[in-house]
Amino acid sequence: MMRAILRITLASLAFLLASTPPAAAYWEYGHRTVASIAMAEVKPRTRASIQWLLRRQAVLETPTCPARTIEQAAVWPDCVKELGDRFSYMYSWHYQDIDVCQPFNIKQACPDGNCASVQIARAQRMLADRKLPTRDRLIALALLVHIVGDIHQPLHVGEAHDKGGNDVKVRYGAIGGRTNLHSIWDGLLPDRAISSPPAGPAGLLSEASPTERQAMAQGTVEDWMRGSWQIAKGTVYPTAVGDVCARKPGEKVTGKLDNAQIAALIPVLRGEVLRGGLRLARLLDEALDGDHPEVAHPPKAKPAS
Repeated sequence: MMRAILRITLASLAFLLASTPPAAAYWEYGHRTVASIAMAEVKPRTRASIQWLLRRQAVLETPTCPARTIEQAAVWPDCVKELGDRFSYMYSWHYQDIDVCQPFNIKQACPDGNCASVQIARAQRMLADRKLPTRDRLIALALLVHIVGDIHQPLHVGEAHDKGGNDVKVRYGAIGGRTNLHSIWDGLLPDRAISSPPAGPAGLLSEASPTERQAMAQGTVEDWMRGSWQIAKGTVYPTAVGDVCARKPGEKVTGKLDNAQIAALIPVLRGEVLRGGLRLARLLDEALDGDHPEVAHPPKAKPAS
């Protein structure tokens, strides 16, 4: 009886994984954790400005996709995909496909500006512009939080002409070959990694000293995306399918991740989520820290004479 129940459960889970929309970027736990880490690390003035914007989330007019907290804002750009034409222009901003079988070239992978790196810069500029309407700045906040999370999922940056691993069927532990490489790195692995002790945002932060956190937050968006691309090239594909660049054009690629491989990948995922949160905090501070008219800040202390 128990074996029958287990077979039904696994079959149901496999079906759900197979039916996950390819555009679902970093399942909610990953995005929310990146956002929580950032909110814990930003400066007080930045946090106050974020809270001021979030209290005005009604201006978005998306009641089915709320943004009352930074965690809700982190998944808002995925949620609004269900609203059709209103936000369909954002679809390609969640990723930037850079071929892992060619030299890293961020500009060549984004000829029209509709990609992750360009939209991160745009969102940060808009968030910082106090002359813009609150709605525009709030959307910019949600996009910045979300897309920074996305670029720390390696298959939102590196790919091998397979839709970021969506076309690569992979057996994941006890789950058969009905899931794919992208879904594994979007949700199954991050969910397990973040929930592994020490779990959650506080657990991830506890594994890095203040000096280490500061070092992780350094670099440019291009540097961060190169790092994700290198993980896709050197870890994601080789672990699951071997040398993906050796395949023939049009050849179907399948793979597997056993329990030992999954366990070995947990630190990689934890590191990516932590770096995503720390780097997001830096970008938010750059945009929002300072004297902002929308937040009542105490006067700055005068330097001692």
